Amino acid sequence: MENKYLEKSLFIFFSIIPLSIILGPAISLINILIVNVLFLFFLYIFKDFRFLNNKIVIFLFILNIYLIFNSVISIDPMIGIKRNLGFLRFILLFIAFNYFFYSSKDPKKIFLWWFIILLIFTLDVYIEFITGSNILGFGDKKKFFPRIVSFFKDEPIAGAYVLGFFLIIIGYLFDNFDKKNNLNKFIIYFLSFLFLFSIIVTGERSNAIKAMGTFIVFFSINHFVKIKAKFLFAVIFVTLISFTFIYSDFLKYRFNKSFLKLFTSKEKIITIYEKSIYAALYKVGYQVFKKYPYFGVGNKNFRVETCNSLGGSYVWDSTEPDITYLYQLCSTHPHQIYFEFLAEHGIVGTIILLSILFFLIFRLLKIIIISKNYLQLGCLLYLIFVFTPLLPGGSFFNDFNATIFWINFSLLYASNKETNIFN
Repeated sequence: MENKYLEKSLFIFFSIIPLSIILGPAISLINILIVNVLFLFFLYIFKDFRFLNNKIVIFLFILNIYLIFNSVISIDPMIGIKRNLGFLRFILLFIAFNYFFYSSKDPKKIFLWWFIILLIFTLDVYIEFITGSNILGFGDKKKFFPRIVSFFKDEPIAGAYVLGFFLIIIGYLFDNFDKKNNLNKFIIYFLSFLFLFSIIVTGERSNAIKAMGTFIVFFSINHFVKIKAKFLFAVIFVTLISFTFIYSDFLKYRFNKSFLKLFTSKEKIITIYEKSIYAALYKVGYQVFKKYPYFGVGNKNFRVETCNSLGGSYVWDSTEPDITYLYQLCSTHPHQIYFEFLAEHGIVGTIILLSILFFLIFRLLKIIIISKNYLQLGCLLYLIFVFTPLLPGGSFFNDFNATIFWINFSLLYASNKETNIFN
């Protein structure tokens, strides 16, 4: 009876993970900690510790040890120590996901609840896109125009949220796709486009590019989708994109101002790029890396170094061109994953981080292709596109981004019996 209660409790808290992220970092953290505590209680009851010998878990603990070391050598150790020690919760979450999928009779039922949450969120994005505010009245265009905030109220991260979950849901819907009737298949195709375009209409350009990239790859190698259907998808995709941009001043502003300008301006592309805010941030990230080339300034210490530089404590290399957007120098992170790694972890730390992460992600590529597990494929594509060069993004170790990343990473292993660490 006690075991059934624990299993039901785990199911509930796994099911509300996407909702907890919407409700805020504190709620998301509490939810993950509850999952971890319940899982540890399972371990206490069953005394099943064989996962400690699993090389994936060992690599994750090595990663955690490195992050703690990174805090010790940081320019301000106290700034990043909580974040680096807190990485342990993602290791436990990874193990808990694997154990839940290993021991539960029907673990994928949690995706039904994830689907409902994501669908409601997506429809809310469209409501805000059309009316200017979401169903709760959030959406201050004076502050965020022209970005969609939806239920996040004061943070324009709606596109990043949908991007983190939509391929998980689409992969889940493709389970037993060949056994579904034509109406069900049409609904799956419709939902795929619904989720994709919700990311585009948020106005988050980088996430829109990543979403379109993952979408194209997912359906290009999907054996359920025949060649005729793929061609039809391409026509529908181009048509919808065209009409959306023609009739939306909102998206014209967001995308014409940046990407389309590269193809219509008489200026050289490199000149346009160098004038952008992100180019300024990347330059700052590179300058910090040059000053701390081996181990960087430390996780979460980029803001310390760059804000101090504005106070005159850091003299920039005179050989570098002037940076136009000086107000951007004092920033929390460089807004690009590779510059973030280099600035905060140096060349040694970057090699450690990328070597472990790439090894753990890409080692499953052959298994995923052979098994045709599309839930796994969706997670794999999300993880790969996180590391897209040059495109800006949020901080890799930020609570919001880290939670979504490690959820996808956990499901990458847990959702397939061949790769689940308890098998």
